[in-house]
Amino acid sequence: MINGILKPAVLAAVLGAVAASAGWAGKADDTLNVAFTKELENVDSYFNSSREGVVLQRAVWDGLVYRDPETNEYKGNLATSWDWIDDTTIEFKLREGVTFHNGEPFNADDVVYTVNFIAEEANGVKTQRNVNWMKSAEKIDDHTVRILLKEPFPAAIEFLSGPVSMYPNEYYAEAGASGMGLQPVGTGPYKVVEVVPGAHFVLEKNEAYHDSPKGQPEIGKVDIRTIPDVNTQIAELFNGTLDLIWQTPADQAEKLAAMDNFTVANESTMRIGYLTLDAAGRTGEDNPFTKLAVRQAVAHAIDREALVGALLKGKSQVISSACFPSQFGCEQDVTSYEYDPEKAKVLLAEAGYPDGFATDFYAYRNRDYAEAISSFLNAVGIETNFNMLQYSALRELRMKEGTPVSFQTWGSYSINDTSAITSQFFKFGSLDDARDQEIKDWLDIADSSTDPEKRKEYYSKALKKIADQAYWVPMFSYNTNYVFNNDVSYTPTPDEVLRFTTMRWN
Repeated sequence: MINGILKPAVLAAVLGAVAASAGWAGKADDTLNVAFTKELENVDSYFNSSREGVVLQRAVWDGLVYRDPETNEYKGNLATSWDWIDDTTIEFKLREGVTFHNGEPFNADDVVYTVNFIAEEANGVKTQRNVNWMKSAEKIDDHTVRILLKEPFPAAIEFLSGPVSMYPNEYYAEAGASGMGLQPVGTGPYKVVEVVPGAHFVLEKNEAYHDSPKGQPEIGKVDIRTIPDVNTQIAELFNGTLDLIWQTPADQAEKLAAMDNFTVANESTMRIGYLTLDAAGRTGEDNPFTKLAVRQAVAHAIDREALVGALLKGKSQVISSACFPSQFGCEQDVTSYEYDPEKAKVLLAEAGYPDGFATDFYAYRNRDYAEAISSFLNAVGIETNFNMLQYSALRELRMKEGTPVSFQTWGSYSINDTSAITSQFFKFGSLDDARDQEIKDWLDIADSSTDPEKRKEYYSKALKKIADQAYWVPMFSYNTNYVFNNDVSYTPTPDEVLRFTTMRWN
């Protein structure tokens, strides 16, 4: 095995060793068997920040609003309608007759409790940017509620259609995040019937699911196991103990696509990969990345086209701006750094490093991508001490101490607005490696203006400066390979959310 990828001979042996099955156990007992690669320790959607957490959040809980992933149209979910009372007040009419999985009726008390809890920073929601724009909520009557914003935030409906789920007030007040993590309770299309933290989750169709734009679930049960090794996932796919795997590396996906047993669907995602450089000197004011010429040298050192063509493939594309192109306000006319290793060496010499320098380099996923990036840096004289950490460990390190350079990715929680990424990392939070006051000021205007053109103008200013200063080195958008057996019917969407409600048995 090379960097987590099966050698051709080994893969051939795996494929040849398992004969085509006459029937799949999943369909026989109406159970879809799915693999997660990364551990999800806490199912409570407000206390994890992983893509696996987003997948479970959308299956188990509902928000007030739903955005159709194909048309981007906003539709009522737990709310039937909404109106802006003023720039900082939204009034929602709530759907009647909805119950949580534990039988607790859904009403305004649940919305008020949820919003007031998550809006309070002391309660420790993992990704504050998803919730810290809300001030509080007020009950008008049992099925009418108002959400009050701290300041104008035009992306509010987009956020309410994504990471902001409604929790049962009575249950959550008693169970808390730890209880919700072990025995999740939502209103969603699937209810959780078994949790082994980080290892195993069993979902069961919610027979009482309301008339939601998510659609009604058809598959009776979804059995999700954490299987970190992709080769083990493929072997289980062949022997029938798995029906669906995703985030499958391109090389394996190409080989599986040639088989008659499986469908391989490739779809773009909103996730981008980038390098973040310690321009602010968090790891020491004398670190090389505080110098613009060094950061520009890093940008010129990496052949992004080669990375996409050789490793990511599929629907991935080279990215130059610190956001995903479809997001509102994601300016594309920014400085782009062509692959030019000789120019990188000249810039390093101008910065005072004619012989290069050594630095710690960190990553948490896609070891093969990270190692390729590291090799490009080594080739121009930036000698990297490669460190592969778990996501949570690297995140904590970056929050507390910073890192000189690290390979990061961000999927924006599938929120189609630049505030979900650029403002997350460039407004002096614990993951801001630039600490540029001018950029923060511009983003504050863009995030709060109710004039769409003004928002675009100030996002453009911020994104152009981020590129000019090479605070980030954006590299590529991700795509995802979904592999499933021929008894499963599924069309993935571009937002990287596994939607169990749209899966069917053939």
